[in-house]
Amino acid sequence: MRTATASICTIGDEILIGQITDTNSAHISRALNSLGIKVTRMTSIGDDHADIINSLTEELNRNDIVIVTGGLGPTKDDITKKALADLSGSSSYKTDERQLEIIHRILSARGLDVLDINLAQASVPETCDVIPNRLGTAPIMVFRFPEDRFGHPATLYSLPGVPFEALGALDDIMHDIRQHYYTADIYHKTVMTFGIAESALSKMLDEWEDSLPADMHLAYLPNPLTGVRLRLSIYGGSRSDEEERIGKEMVRLKDILGDALYSEEDDTLERSIGRKLAEAGKTVSAAESCTGGLISSLFTSIPGSSEYYLGSVTSYANSVKTGVLGVPSEIIEANGAVSGECVAAMAEGVRRLTGSDYSVATSGIAGPGGGSETKPVGLVWIGISSQMGTETHRLVFKGDRKRNIERFASNALNLLRLKIEKEINN
Repeated sequence: MRTATASICTIGDEILIGQITDTNSAHISRALNSLGIKVTRMTSIGDDHADIINSLTEELNRNDIVIVTGGLGPTKDDITKKALADLSGSSSYKTDERQLEIIHRILSARGLDVLDINLAQASVPETCDVIPNRLGTAPIMVFRFPEDRFGHPATLYSLPGVPFEALGALDDIMHDIRQHYYTADIYHKTVMTFGIAESALSKMLDEWEDSLPADMHLAYLPNPLTGVRLRLSIYGGSRSDEEERIGKEMVRLKDILGDALYSEEDDTLERSIGRKLAEAGKTVSAAESCTGGLISSLFTSIPGSSEYYLGSVTSYANSVKTGVLGVPSEIIEANGAVSGECVAAMAEGVRRLTGSDYSVATSGIAGPGGGSETKPVGLVWIGISSQMGTETHRLVFKGDRKRNIERFASNALNLLRLKIEKEINN
């Protein structure tokens, strides 16, 4: 028996013009994937009645399941419900009393009057089933189409576009899908790498990848802040068998990757570093110039990071480098702020200031201006310090300001990781 396929659609001009970013589709895709349901397409549709009907008809022809988000608000520009009524052949509406009760409760708790347009949200086409939306006023509508409509039984789920509400409905939707469709085991194993570009990594793994069994699939997922995520997947079969088979391939993979591998789970550099520091009872601090506090932000985004992260100095101005971190002014005069000598002094200064076991420092030229022939835009110097000594690294990247800053920060974290691993393991 084959597993179902699915499509995810967002509705709203605000997505197409870039006014808001679609975050719902990724979460929905992960939820479907956990059931072994393959997502074949993600599409965005504007607020046009005919476009909505035509696009959803095409998706229902292609897939067993279509999940739609957006266009269910109380205002006139929210037209999804009318389009779905026409698509499903409904000429009349019904009031869902469960959603009506939720609407009264939510608006009352907010101290708001219950208006006619709010009550209208509990009115749904006669052709749909309803899953109550416990977190908002627009219900989840479920349209079930017989085989003769699209050549196969098909189901359309219509969710609110508000991420908090859409994600809150996923458990109920996945439960409904399990009741109506065959789902299969699927197993993913993810490892995180840093320091090798995607193209070079692919060449390095070419022979290993070619030797994989036919039902195993490797995906490369690069990110400037986390490196290249490698995901090995098997669809179908027994989960215990899948884990064992992928485990054997992972042994071979780890031997090839060496210290480019920093985690055997879906992870980030800052989280991986944090675990190592916490396990060893060590601490870290940062002195940032060109990264402007990004390293600090990454560390403090992790709950419990105060156990090992002591703080930072954002020393953008030279006066802060000298006055707070204690960088000798003659170092900057002789070598400039973007130099190995300067970041070494910055790293040692912040470690001395905070009393941390490790420290990381950055100074560079993010652009778009400020570069020269000897110090081009994209140049960064990184200093890493501990009681075992201080080391500096010169790296050059080519990107816009935002991308350069991200690469400065992530490479600084990776160099910190390598020093910590080397010293803790020894």
